[in-house]
Amino acid sequence: MAKTFSILTINKISPLGLKRFPAERYVVSPDIKEPDAIMVRSQNMLEMDIPASVKAIARAGAGTNNVPVKKMSARGVPVFNAAGANANAVKELIITGMMLSSRNVLQALSFANGLTGDDATLHKLVEAGKANYAGIELRGRTLGIIGLGAIGRLVADAAIGLGMQVIGYDPEITVDAAWSLPAQVKKAQSVEDLLKQSDFVTLHVPLLDATRGLINEKRVQVMKPGSVLLNFSRDAIVDEDAVIAGLASKHLRNYVCDFPSQKNRGNPAIISLPHLGASTQEAEDNCAVMVAEQLRDYLEHGNLFNTVNFPNASMPRESSFRISIANANVPNMLGQISTALAAADINIHNMLNKSRGEMAYTLVDTDSAIPAKLIAQLAAIPGVLMVRDLPL
Repeated sequence: MAKTFSILTINKISPLGLKRFPAERYVVSPDIKEPDAIMVRSQNMLEMDIPASVKAIARAGAGTNNVPVKKMSARGVPVFNAAGANANAVKELIITGMMLSSRNVLQALSFANGLTGDDATLHKLVEAGKANYAGIELRGRTLGIIGLGAIGRLVADAAIGLGMQVIGYDPEITVDAAWSLPAQVKKAQSVEDLLKQSDFVTLHVPLLDATRGLINEKRVQVMKPGSVLLNFSRDAIVDEDAVIAGLASKHLRNYVCDFPSQKNRGNPAIISLPHLGASTQEAEDNCAVMVAEQLRDYLEHGNLFNTVNFPNASMPRESSFRISIANANVPNMLGQISTALAAADINIHNMLNKSRGEMAYTLVDTDSAIPAKLIAQLAAIPGVLMVRDLPL
């Protein structure tokens, strides 16, 4: 009989995603005490007491700052995300942000809503006041994109469609990402090189130690006079004090972000939206469907795709018997695993081993069932973090 799994949901998860779990094999509920996996959106899990039963965590979104990734890695628990599933929603909001800034839309709207009088009076006031809100066109302007992942590439394509010049910077770009980048995108040699050339700058990098305060006082001064900074990634990527100083001196035209704060509230040069980047029904559906499918493939078959702490690892099943092993990426681990299986007279039908930094992951298909005693023996090997038995 096929193994059943329980999924704890934290926050409201799109029903389209939850429907990907067949009822005959999965129990999905917000009230499970010892779940096999957790699906979460924005809830802060950093201080949560995560049950030992948890084998995986799936974040129905791109960022995983609300998930204790390091703690889970130490337990051999993969953390999935929905990288790229909300890319179109964020792209559209970034284009909106550029237009709000370039055409002074919010200021003009406030002016128009404040007018009083009959239609003739309103007409005169409009004609007298509209010059104060004249803007610039995006066509012919240069957009600099820092980070050319799924969102950055879509933004580049949309900006080119609007007639903008686009330059990009991403030292970590993958070969696949580079191939999918529009040919018109020019490569900047450094962050500073990009900032000097750009009328608009948009940020699409994760929040890491290396990217915290990426746009600081020194880099604000490097930016092109009158330029606009857009941040729909994470608030801490930008030194807000430095940006506010740049706006006060008129060196920057606007700061458009998705992160309201006490510092930026009420500043007429700052357009601060209430974290709307992925807030569309389509994005929520896409994220939930993506992580549900990834989670199911891992729970049932041990395959890994789109985690933030494990390597991608996928192997077609050629046997009814499979184990998966998460372990520290140290020498002789495969040798110890193979030796233990051979000593138990278990023949290896197929094997896959992948590594990512300090983490390694192994899938082993065997020709016969794997006894519980052998599972325990493998789990006891120094450096092994988790062993799962995955029979069909």
